[in-house]
Amino acid sequence: MAKEKVVLAYSGGLDTSIIIPWLKENYDYEVIAVCGDVGQGKETEGLEEKALKTGASKLYIENLQEEYVTDFIWPTLKAGAMYEGKYLLGTSHARPCIAKRIVEIARAEGATAICHGCTGKGNDQVRFELTIKALAPEMKIIAPWRIWDIKSREEEIEYAQARGIPVPVTKEDNYSMDRNIWHLSHEGMDLEDPANEPDYDKILKMIVPPEKAPDKATYVTIDFEKGIPVAIDGKKFDSAAELVKYANEIGGANGVGIDDIVENRLVGMKSRGVYETPGGTILYAAHKELEYLCLDKQTLHYKLELANKFADLVYDGLWYTPLREAMSAFVDSTQETVTGTVKLKLYKGTVTPAGATSPYSLYNEDIATFSEDEVYDQKDAAGFINLFGLPLKVRAMMMEKNKNKNKK
Repeated sequence: MAKEKVVLAYSGGLDTSIIIPWLKENYDYEVIAVCGDVGQGKETEGLEEKALKTGASKLYIENLQEEYVTDFIWPTLKAGAMYEGKYLLGTSHARPCIAKRIVEIARAEGATAICHGCTGKGNDQVRFELTIKALAPEMKIIAPWRIWDIKSREEEIEYAQARGIPVPVTKEDNYSMDRNIWHLSHEGMDLEDPANEPDYDKILKMIVPPEKAPDKATYVTIDFEKGIPVAIDGKKFDSAAELVKYANEIGGANGVGIDDIVENRLVGMKSRGVYETPGGTILYAAHKELEYLCLDKQTLHYKLELANKFADLVYDGLWYTPLREAMSAFVDSTQETVTGTVKLKLYKGTVTPAGATSPYSLYNEDIATFSEDEVYDQKDAAGFINLFGLPLKVRAMMMEKNKNKNKK
């Protein structure tokens, strides 16, 4: 009789490196590993040999980079969503992208369960499992960190060493890192104490430390069509993924995109992490400048409120929900006129606006000018202020009346 199948979300990192033998030791399943390639780079090299040697029957390596950028990053960028005002959600929106493909493969393979290596303290367990529940509610979910006796990354390393499994970290160099085409996160070790300044020379991999960036500013132009970046410095790309990679190179070389954050995790605790998002920081800054130019006041202000809620939904793993989809529909309608070119100045970690143009610009120099004009009659302002300030005037009159009454 054929064994039941479990599909494992596999990265080849410390957690998933030991989960394959653990599943073989504790469940009578056939283990099928799936690596969602969202831009990890060289981390995917040698994974097939490693997965098979540790007991998997096969490994899928799925190139999801283009889907990740177009279907997850762009909608979040257009929304202007940043979690708690700083985090550009690099891990958050990668998880539903990966989980979606895992569900597709699990169904194609006839699997009865999906396994992930997320810890019981983190956000990713929620992001993976909510996606699975939304797309495959019948699927059993196995989360070893909530079951096994292993309590720390040090014990994981010992478990791996006892079974001859090579792992990419040591007890001395044990940062928890997550890399994709959008960002690289660093957590753990000395970063767990918010009082410690990060050793950027040691940990940065995508970005030059700002003080070591060029002494001369770099200017970059970003072209947008309906809120989506389509060219950098006039150069169009074969894919959205290639555009992001190019933006990463420019931002990284200029020390742009480092965020040191103490964030509120969904599970209730605060955590400290350092995020590298060089290209994303540039694209967010450019998109924001273009919206200032192209969106009317009421739409812009409402969208700024929506951005925080959108970020919460993405962070909390609620991508596949009616609310997120409805919010994206609203955002898309606001982006119809967010087309144009933005110029930015990059210098030692800073991003400064250096001009923007759009055929849909709502800025009218004839009206805004401080010089003499024939469009705006300044006398009209008197009546406007009288009406706008009428509630204040009425309230002041009432208070004055009551004050005089009390004196009698």
